[in-house]
Amino acid sequence: MEDRYYHKDPWLDPFRGIIDSRIEACGIKEASLTGSGSLSDFANGHHWYGLHPTAKGWVIREHAPNATSVYLIGAFTKWKKEERYRFTQLKAGDWELETGRDNLKHGDLYKLFISWKDGSGERIPAYANRVVQDDVTKIFSAQVWQPEAPYIQAHPSPPAPESLLIYEAHTGMATELEKTGSYREFTRDVLPRISSLGYNTVQLMAVQEHPFYGSFGYHVSSFFAPSSRFGTPDDLKELIDTAHSMGLRVIMDLVHSHSVKNTNEGLGLQDGNPGLYFHAGPRRSHVAWDSLCFDYGSDTVLHFLLSNCKYWLEEFHFDGFRFDGVTSMIYYDHGLERNFTSYQQYYDGNQDGDAITYLTLANKLIHQIDPGALTVAEEMSGMPGIAAPVNEGGIGFDYRLAMGVPDIWIKMVKEVPDERWDLGYLAHELTQHRPEEKVVSYCESHDQALVGDKTLIFRLADAEMYSSMSITTPSLIIDRAVALHKMIRLFTFSTAAGGYLNFMGNEFGHPEWIDFPREGNNWSYKYARRQWSLAENTLLRYRQLNNFDRAMVETGREAGIPGSDVVKTIMVNNSDKVIAYMRGNLLFVLNFNPSKSFTGYGIPVKGKYRIVLSSDSSSFGGQERIDMNITYMSSPKYGRYTVAAEQQLLLYLPSRTAMVLKEIPPARISDL
Repeated sequence: MEDRYYHKDPWLDPFRGIIDSRIEACGIKEASLTGSGSLSDFANGHHWYGLHPTAKGWVIREHAPNATSVYLIGAFTKWKKEERYRFTQLKAGDWELETGRDNLKHGDLYKLFISWKDGSGERIPAYANRVVQDDVTKIFSAQVWQPEAPYIQAHPSPPAPESLLIYEAHTGMATELEKTGSYREFTRDVLPRISSLGYNTVQLMAVQEHPFYGSFGYHVSSFFAPSSRFGTPDDLKELIDTAHSMGLRVIMDLVHSHSVKNTNEGLGLQDGNPGLYFHAGPRRSHVAWDSLCFDYGSDTVLHFLLSNCKYWLEEFHFDGFRFDGVTSMIYYDHGLERNFTSYQQYYDGNQDGDAITYLTLANKLIHQIDPGALTVAEEMSGMPGIAAPVNEGGIGFDYRLAMGVPDIWIKMVKEVPDERWDLGYLAHELTQHRPEEKVVSYCESHDQALVGDKTLIFRLADAEMYSSMSITTPSLIIDRAVALHKMIRLFTFSTAAGGYLNFMGNEFGHPEWIDFPREGNNWSYKYARRQWSLAENTLLRYRQLNNFDRAMVETGREAGIPGSDVVKTIMVNNSDKVIAYMRGNLLFVLNFNPSKSFTGYGIPVKGKYRIVLSSDSSSFGGQERIDMNITYMSSPKYGRYTVAAEQQLLLYLPSRTAMVLKEIPPARISDL
């Protein structure tokens, strides 16, 4: 096959046979699942299982092949079994109950009581689309959700952007109040902020229901239920619809990499068989995450997870997914304690072919349902083909998260004085990616903000953040922190190969870490919120950082950054700590030198340029040392950087300052 992604990388030549066998296995599995139909036809489990209204009343179905009996229980049965609510066993392990309309109404709480040979228990239906927790008992139950006037989404999704600008957000902690925020508050207060900052995509975390709030939404119990702690399903639909009306797309964190261990809320022993959805043997428990691992070789699991992908697209009009924990899925050892320094590590038998097949089918399904949908892989091993199209033999993600980038910045800030940063090394690490893939770069996400870690601004400023962030309080430590915060973000943003991500609040250097309510902090919400007012206070430097982020994103959007244009390195001078590179018609010049400013510094480019962004502008917390009104014309004169070049721009480069210059095209005769 001439269109295989491995033709772009000669290092993959020895492994073509293994790659082709993976592709063949995926094709065989797809054919066995779909027959003469399509993946979309197959992924309709949510239309069959779960609770649904009918012309005569209600029908509810559950897949429980190990069960000996199934009952519907709820307040309407005083939570006891009644024969009139006993399910009938169908073929292939399915159970069904039809009941009259008057027996269930909107808002009723219910569960299943499932018995099997050696036991029984109350269970939440696997396909439940609404689950709530009792405030007193803390017990979770399914809830009938059939409002008389459901919310109707009216606004179409905006088209997929060429430059993906993601604002990563958690609904619950997106409030300044010490409480759990809601979908409605997010719609009212946060969406306008995201839009004003210039981002084009919202990535919503913690959407799927999870018993423990502090899990950040990554220990899911009910995969088809939007978390009720933030509001109703209709509230979530309104959020997405409003975002679409603002030109914002919305993708969700999709957790198919593992599941919560809880049996009362989760699927671990749904019908008494530990192997219904998960591995039953030694592969059952995730050793690092204290959770359960799906058996991707099971058709039941494939039906469940593929239907889940379709459900969120179809029911809520999400614009795609960021798949959590892909590395954990595709390796038998979950990629733990591995550095992945050799291609052999991608083809040494440690790979879970069933998981690779599932992810390939999921991407194919998602793009079949919505060709404009976006999928992003949280994948740190760099497995070839992760972000190559399915029709080229790849796994099919549109983007891979560049998870190594924040690790590099943490290492630099934590371990290496900035006067010793190797700019060539940084440029290489920020721009490297496989030839077949696009990546989403970021200098920090929610991971770097959690308790036990530190955000970039906290690492740079530390205790000074509590005393010296006022514009009236001089502080050399804060001056350095603010300057480097802007430069690190611009460097990462401007070199990204396809997309850029920011976690909410990091754009203005949010001062606190994230610590969800738990017993260890007396169930406090103090650190599980975002202090938006800091970014609006004209007396604080947070506002200046916020202004810079908005200007940086706007400058990039106008130029199609971070799109597909390659980064062309113009010069790297490690002794001076100056780097310059082109991206399209923009010239980026960064002087990381902590103490030296340079006059008449030669940048070897030809043409006419004007400055469109300077981190030294006073509105960004700079010292206003750069004249933004000057037009620069290259000349044969040599500046400080005496490279053999036909033409150079001679620039004034203040210390710890970045600037972006836009090339002015030569006038055409018709313009004169």
